[in-house]
This record gives sequence, C-alpha cells and structure tokens, in this order.
Amino acid sequence: MKLDFQTDSGIGTRANLGVIVLETDETLEHEFSRIMARSGVALYHSRIAMVPEIRPDTLARMELDLPASARLLPPSLRFDAIGFGCTSASTVIGSENVALAVQSACPGAQVTDPLAALIAAGRALGAKRLGFVTPYVAEVSARMRQKLEDAGFEIVGFGSFEEGNDRVVARITEDSILQAIESVAAEAPCDAVVVSCTNLRCLDVIPRAEAKIGVPVISSNQALAWHMLCLAGIDDTCAEFGRLFAQGPRS
Repeated sequence: MKLDFQTDSGIGTRANLGVIVLETDETLEHEFSRIMARSGVALYHSRIAMVPEIRPDTLARMELDLPASARLLPPSLRFDAIGFGCTSASTVIGSENVALAVQSACPGAQVTDPLAALIAAGRALGAKRLGFVTPYVAEVSARMRQKLEDAGFEIVGFGSFEEGNDRVVARITEDSILQAIESVAAEAPCDAVVVSCTNLRCLDVIPRAEAKIGVPVISSNQALAWHMLCLAGIDDTCAEFGRLFAQGPRS
C-alpha cells in the first residue's frame, strides 16, 4: 500500500542556522542547544578537524578545511546565518577570510564567528572599556587582544589560564571561570567583561558573574549565538542568558 503524505516548510519556519564546531570542542553544542531552543528556529551542526594544541599554526590550518565542513550542512536548506565556532582561529584567519571560505560552499549565507560576534555584542551594549579573560597561551591571547583594540575597545583588565590543550580547557570549572571574571573586573572599572573561547563553560556563569560585578559578561558562545540570531532577524529576549540577551538580539 502506497501511503499519501503532505509536506510543509520543515523545522526552520523562522530561521535555519548552521554552526561549524571544532573536532575538539565539547561545550558549544551543549550551550547552543539551550540558547537556540526557540519555536521555528532550526540549528544544524558540522564539525571541522582540529588538533588539541591551540597554536597560531594549528589554528590557521582550518581556513582550508572550512569549505568542506560547510558543505556537510544540509544542502537542501537556505541558511539564514552560519557561524564558525572558534574564537582563536577567527582571530588568526580573520573574520573576512572565514566568511569567504564558508560562502564558497554556501553562497548567500550570512557568516559570523566568535570574534566578530564579541565585537558586535560589545558595541550593542555600548561598552568601551573591557575586562578580558582567555584560556590561551600568550601569543594567541595577544593577537586577540590586538583585534579588540583595533575594533576600538580599551582593554583595562586581562587574565589568562594559559592552557594550550583544548581538552583541558573544556574541563576548567565554572567556579574557576567565575573567579577569573571577578579578578579581571577588579583590576579597573570596565563596561563589560569578555570571556573568550567556545570550549569554556560560561553559560551558567554569566548571570552569576553579572550579579557580582555589576556589568555585562560576554562569552564566545553566547555572543556567537546572539549574533547569528541577529543576522537571521530573530529578536526574542531571554534574560537567563545575560544582559546581552535581556535587551533582545539586534544587529
């Protein structure tokens, strides 16, 4: 017996979003599943090869692999926004080059990455003076700090866990992250604290930290998800994910 059926517009009636996640990342998908749980918003993942050691040379290699990873997203969909989930690689490769690599496989898609998203989030919040927390080795942190300064921010406080192994970064405790945010915020008055790296477990730390330090906290995953929603025209508010989301996504 041949059964009759009907079709509809699929899951993403409001937006189809794609995100490219590092092979070594253990955190982004878990945090994104919570942030993106919105009616009519469909989220699709792809992975990209990455060794555990976070160095400029290992990060730069991903530029060549980005088109192949983007092609593994469902080809039948028109994506409203695609995110590349690596803050440090976006810093080394450059946001414009990330977008070109992804768009070579998914033409027409708007593309963002955590560095571009952190900059957009800082501007949306009106922040000028930033505290800056990273897990990276010194060379990677210095490059990212320079990118933020080039974008017009002043870094008034800085601290790093100085850990080069991504597997270890994924296991840094939430209490350690909270303490790091408090310590950096105490160095000098700031408008916001940026916590870089998609593998740091920040989502539940953000509201606790904001309550303690009195200014917004912007993490890589939170900012990337927010910016993807902005690009897709999804403007829901969701205060549980920090002050950035309390005002609603906006470009």
